Amino acid sequence: MASLARPGGNITGLSMVLTELVAKELEMMKQVVPHMTRVGVLVTLTAPSHRPALKAAETTARQLGIQVLPVAAQTVEDLDRAFDTMTRERVGGVLVPGSALTVSHRTRLADLGLKHRLPSMYSVRENVEAGGLMSYAPDLIDLTRRAATYIDKILKGTKPADLPVEQASKYELVINLKTAKALGLVIPPSLLARADQVIEQ
Repeated sequence: MASLARPGGNITGLSMVLTELVAKELEMMKQVVPHMTRVGVLVTLTAPSHRPALKAAETTARQLGIQVLPVAAQTVEDLDRAFDTMTRERVGGVLVPGSALTVSHRTRLADLGLKHRLPSMYSVRENVEAGGLMSYAPDLIDLTRRAATYIDKILKGTKPADLPVEQASKYELVINLKTAKALGLVIPPSLLARADQVIEQ
């Protein structure tokens, strides 16, 4: 791809800017768990976006005075071991970049977070609806609507190379208060005020 503004070839689309989101997710997590000095990052090394996301987490963590513990999970069988490792290493919370693994096994992840008493920040709202603590993510309905506009333009003859790759412009913060209470956490009022959805049941 030549550039986001003029991708060239047959490439165009919408970017979820995962690496940029990781920094904001970690900052919000630190607000909820102010005593956190170490954070686990659950990475799927075969997911192309996870290596840059991990680098972004490490950069932000340094600024916040937090150590990053990367823990790899390739399959659902790896999840129990990953949480055992993070508990043993005394992480204060878990950052979970989105992947097929973490979305499809979201209930298992939520259960593990509660079992190990580890607050978790996700890149997909479905993880919070399943019982995870928080997510900060692009509004997928908005992205889908914008993707439909691109498809319409391409079907009417516009070349993909002439359509810039656009970044997500709407983001949603979702907080599960039921999970926060179960973990003994108090969500700062300033963060609750920013939330697009608060799950209480």
